[in-house]
Amino acid sequence: MKFKIDENLPLESANILRKEGYDAETVHDEDLEGEPDSRIYSVCLEESRVLVTLDVGFSNILVYPPGKHAGVIVFRLSNQSKQSVLEKTKQLILALKQANPKGSTWIIDDNKLRIHRHNS
Repeated sequence: MKFKIDENLPLESANILRKEGYDAETVHDEDLEGEPDSRIYSVCLEESRVLVTLDVGFSNILVYPPGKHAGVIVFRLSNQSKQSVLEKTKQLILALKQANPKGSTWIIDDNKLRIHRHNS
């Protein structure tokens, strides 16, 4: 599974995924910092990467509909400190062992995971 870590997440988030055997690149790796959401989304589509972000705009399933992308994972955390985000990334690993985000939008908040899938 391939991931793109948005610029609003610590770079260490990619390292956590890599240690578990996932292919994880960052927006920083590709000099995409400051690019509009539409550009980040397009790159993820082109590369078939699951986007991991704190940007709640990506949770809008009307703009980024499930089934059209490799997956979008949005952390909606009350505490967005580096430590909290890295802990949530570690918890994400557990969720990935249970389900595949392909084509769906995952919204992970402090206590739960909501999954929006494509309705065929």
